[in-house]
Amino acid sequence: QVQVAESGGGSAQAGGSLRLSCAVPRKDWCRYDVSWYRQAPGKEREFVSSIGNSGGTTYADSVKGRFTISQDNAKNVVYLQMNSLKPEDTAMYYCKAVESCALISPRTFWGQGTQVTVSP
Repeated sequence: QVQVAESGGGSAQAGGSLRLSCAVPRKDWCRYDVSWYRQAPGKEREFVSSIGNSGGTTYADSVKGRFTISQDNAKNVVYLQMNSLKPEDTAMYYCKAVESCALISPRTFWGQGTQVTVSP
């Protein structure tokens, strides 16, 4: 079992910034692809950004140019830097880690989420 843990959520005003962190304990012999998702009240969970084991990144159109995903492999942490925040960014943000190890089917782990609230 991989314990994925998010932190760094909170409140910000529109135009402000927040940085989320996702701690992903890793095994040296496995690959990890980590993604951020968010879910606003009454809406479905949606993809925000992802970073592959080798560092390749993808972003949802709604956050391109404003959010940046990065990883510190030495610390086993993935960051989501969120700039130019908008009220519509308000949501619970979840971290998802997909662990791929040789001879074992990939496993997916979700964190408990961290709340981000952006006021006008």
